[in-house]
Amino acid sequence: MLEGAVREVGLSEESFGTFSRVVQASEREGADGPLTWDSLGLETMASLLVVSLSRLGDRFFEGLCQWPRTHPLNERDTSVVHHPLIAVESTRQLAVAVQHRHLLLSGDMALEMTSVNLGLSPAGQPVECGSATHVPVRVVLSDVVRGEGGAVVSFRVTAEFLHQGQPFATCAMTFAAPVERPGEAAVAVRRPGLLHPVAAAVGAAADPDVLLARGPQGRLEILPRDAAHPVLLPRRPRRLPAPAVLEAGRQAVLLSSGRTGRAVVGLQVAVRAPVPSAGAVVEVARDHSGARFAVHVVGEVVATGSVGLLRR
Repeated sequence: MLEGAVREVGLSEESFGTFSRVVQASEREGADGPLTWDSLGLETMASLLVVSLSRLGDRFFEGLCQWPRTHPLNERDTSVVHHPLIAVESTRQLAVAVQHRHLLLSGDMALEMTSVNLGLSPAGQPVECGSATHVPVRVVLSDVVRGEGGAVVSFRVTAEFLHQGQPFATCAMTFAAPVERPGEAAVAVRRPGLLHPVAAAVGAAADPDVLLARGPQGRLEILPRDAAHPVLLPRRPRRLPAPAVLEAGRQAVLLSSGRTGRAVVGLQVAVRAPVPSAGAVVEVARDHSGARFAVHVVGEVVATGSVGLLRR
C-alpha cells in the first residue's frame, strides 16, 4: 500500500536535479564548516546526528548524518533498523543549522516545530550491524514567511535521506512562533488507576521510552515513564515538543492495533495548541491507511495526526 509514503512528502527529483546541474561546483558556496553539538543546542555530543551541512544555493543544501546503532530509541540488538524518530530528530537538527546559519530571525523570537510529516520506505531502510550508519541527506528550505524588518516568522524544511543512492525516508517539518496561552496548565494531575503498557506493546525499545498509560475503559493518557527522557523530553519541558506528541500518537496506534513498529510507513502530526507534559488524552480511530489520532486537553483538540501502516 504505502510504498509511496516517501514520495508523498518527497523532494521533487526534477527540481533538485535541475538545480544541481545548473549550479556549477565553482559557483556554489563552500561547506559551512562542521556542525557541533553545542551550536545546535544539544545537551551532549552523543545527541549529535548531523555531521555536516553544505549550501548548494539559495534554498538547497546537502549533508551527512551519522546514526549510531546504539541510539537510545533503537532496539538493543546486534542488527537494527533505525527508529523513525531518528530521521525526525535529524531533520530538526538540520533545520536548526539552517536557521542559525542562513535565516534572519527576530532577536527575541524562538521558532518552534508545529508539524511533522514523515514517509518511510520499509524495503529501502538500512540495517545497521556495525557502529553507525552514514546517511547522505538532501535538504530544501521552502515556505519562508518574513515579518517586520525581513525577519523570518515561519518556514518549512524537507529532508530526504538516502541509502545506496535511493531515498528511504523523507521528513518535512514546519516552524513558526510558539502559541502562548496565559495561565495554561503545564502538567495535569495524574489520575488514579493508570498503568503503563510494556515497551514492546507500543513499539518502544525500553520502558523509559513509553509515553502512555492506560486508564479505566482503555482510556489512553500521555504520562511519560521518564519525564526527562534525553531524546523525547530533553531538559524536562513544561509542554511536549512536536516529536514527542508524534511518538505518543505512534505508540497509541500500535497499542490499539496490536502491530509492531516495523509496520509503520508514515507518521504525521500537527500541533494546534500547547500540549502539557502529562495528562492529555489520546484517541485513536482506524482508517484505510492505518489510523488517525487526536490529542485532547480538557475536551479541546490540541494536536492531530496519523500513522500509516503496512497492509497485512
